[in-house]
Amino acid sequence: MEHAWLSLIPFIIVIGLSIWLKKILPGLVLGLLVGALLVEFSVLGGSQETVNYIVTTLSDENNIKIIAFLYLFGGLIGMMRISGGIKGFSEWIGGKIDSQRGLLSLIWLTLPFTFMMPMFRIMMIGPVVKSLMSEMKISKRKVGFTMDVSTSSVIVLLPVATAFVGFMVSLVEGGIQKHNLDMDPYQIFLLSIPFNFFAIVMLIIGLIRTFWSSSEKEVEKKKSNEEESYHRKGIKKELSMVKAQPWNLIVPLFLLLGLSLFLLWQDGVAKGADTIFQAFSEADATFVMLLAVFITLIITFVFYMIRKQELGETIFHFFDGGNQLMQAIILLVLVWALSLVAEDLGFSQFISSTLGSFLPSFTIPAIIFLLGSVVAYFIGSSWGTWGLFMPLGIALAVSTGASIPLTVGAVFASGSFGAMTSPLGDTTITTASILEMPLVDYARYKLKICSIGVGIAVGIYLAVGLFV
Repeated sequence: MEHAWLSLIPFIIVIGLSIWLKKILPGLVLGLLVGALLVEFSVLGGSQETVNYIVTTLSDENNIKIIAFLYLFGGLIGMMRISGGIKGFSEWIGGKIDSQRGLLSLIWLTLPFTFMMPMFRIMMIGPVVKSLMSEMKISKRKVGFTMDVSTSSVIVLLPVATAFVGFMVSLVEGGIQKHNLDMDPYQIFLLSIPFNFFAIVMLIIGLIRTFWSSSEKEVEKKKSNEEESYHRKGIKKELSMVKAQPWNLIVPLFLLLGLSLFLLWQDGVAKGADTIFQAFSEADATFVMLLAVFITLIITFVFYMIRKQELGETIFHFFDGGNQLMQAIILLVLVWALSLVAEDLGFSQFISSTLGSFLPSFTIPAIIFLLGSVVAYFIGSSWGTWGLFMPLGIALAVSTGASIPLTVGAVFASGSFGAMTSPLGDTTITTASILEMPLVDYARYKLKICSIGVGIAVGIYLAVGLFV
């Protein structure tokens, strides 16, 4: 497209307005409207296109799975709250944690049980961590960063049993087939994992901030939290009066974990996998997580009825828990719609046209990582960034003779940066929502830390590019 640079305008509006207003929703709505007007230059036509993009987003199978998962998981959390499960478990584990470092260590210790999907992990540990935070003076932003860095920087480095693996391998396979390369996609994916330098660096930074950095006091602004506290004062008072019953959390939690692993294996076997390793790699983790939480909800409901939990209260707090995540769901829908607008305006073509084969081969991974990180910050999607830059990265690696595993690792690293840092990212949105933090302030806080990781990663890519 001749005017593909116009695709930058919606993202500039979103980021600029979000920084100015310190709220992301107005920027997303305006950015989507402006983008639609650029596609169809009339007031009525632009409005129709805006609605069409939202409807298209909601018609996407994977998007609906994520939305349903978020709402149902939020409902499960609401049920666990009113049944006294979260309160009971928090009191039990709280007696064993007497420091900020202990709380942050707990977040890392939950990783072996919650590594399948970023949203799954954050939503599972977030409510428990939030309840424990009230007992000690600790920065919400530091807790949120620990949750995010122990999620985004670890899950993307795992070769099996995550929601990412199948998608990542399919992207590599597409690039290899396009250039008729005699390579095994999964092997290239495995070789690229040690070259995801950003994720590795941030993992190290996260561990250092957890176990060796000094305590960080709460400095966030309280206005938005006070407003929410005012509107939900009655519900919070009701929740504070429930009887502590830790089994009402433990049973649903382990049921959900067990079902998730079993269904991952079953789904992989149904797709023709011969081993557990292969089954976890080929399973549709997004659908499995949704199915697992759906079955868990039904069994948990029956379990609570057997334990004499009041029916009306359980149903009310199921919907209240789901509704608590409607802000995050709406933001995600608008982000997805914005990405569709940008593509129709020629965003990928504009990015591709800014690079050429004249670049030295050793600089390709570093340049792909830097450019991909900028784009990932604007679109807030690791999957979107990988889908956009994998064909470009492999094409440049082939044309310049750069290392393909190193370049593939750089592409995955750029998406990791976006998922970790962007105010449009589902990880940032969900964590800020659960911990009740101003979204833009939290994203800016993470950006300062992650910028260090970017600088280190670029240096490593340039150095390694000279030798690989």
